[in-house]
Amino acid sequence: MGGDEGTRVNEWFVPKAGGRRFRLLVGLSFYPYSLMNASYVLIGSLLAPSIHYDRMAGMAVVYLLSVGVAAHALDAMGPNKPWGEFLSRRQLGWLAAGALVPALAIGLYYAIEAAPLLIPLGLVELFFLLAYNLELLGGRFHTDLWFAVSWGFLPVLAGFVVQTDSLSLASVAGGFFGLFTAFVEISASRPYKSLKRQPGNATAPVADRLESILKGIVATVLTTALLLLIHAVLG
Repeated sequence: MGGDEGTRVNEWFVPKAGGRRFRLLVGLSFYPYSLMNASYVLIGSLLAPSIHYDRMAGMAVVYLLSVGVAAHALDAMGPNKPWGEFLSRRQLGWLAAGALVPALAIGLYYAIEAAPLLIPLGLVELFFLLAYNLELLGGRFHTDLWFAVSWGFLPVLAGFVVQTDSLSLASVAGGFFGLFTAFVEISASRPYKSLKRQPGNATAPVADRLESILKGIVATVLTTALLLLIHAVLG
């Protein structure tokens, strides 16, 4: 697979079929983890005493755009080139901006119309999006803990806040569910990424175990969101 050495193309979520650029573009989205991130928003919304499904869906779209597209495009601009050179820095920059601008617009709309508390929460998330993915401030915030806070804990709070414009003990507890599961995901993802970049089969058993952990944690978060949704709709 010429030109893909050292990239993340061998990881489990990258399609095995299709053209090279298609496979890399799908991989760039980190779609299982992006869906996991959006599921945290659903979990937060579904913990609210009354649910506005349009707000829940809108906030999920905000995170799919800002994290699933913009954050990963910014990350791909880093010196480690996790997806190689299939997109230029300018193209990645336009991709990030094209996703982040509508995400901010949607978030601001809900903040003005329903939940002003989203504004400080959104500013914190925007800071993490830039500081984590661009490794600003010497990479101080490019750590597993800050990853879990920004993409696990805070999305649950955002989902609850867009419904209620407030926080509660239940929302904070849900936030810790997001934090712990996101921390497991990133803790397994880093060594898994390194192992999948290495040639040969010597590390395959360890990589397979880490892959099982990653699939399991994604399934856990998505299933939790689905169960809460079913309970809210049918209960």
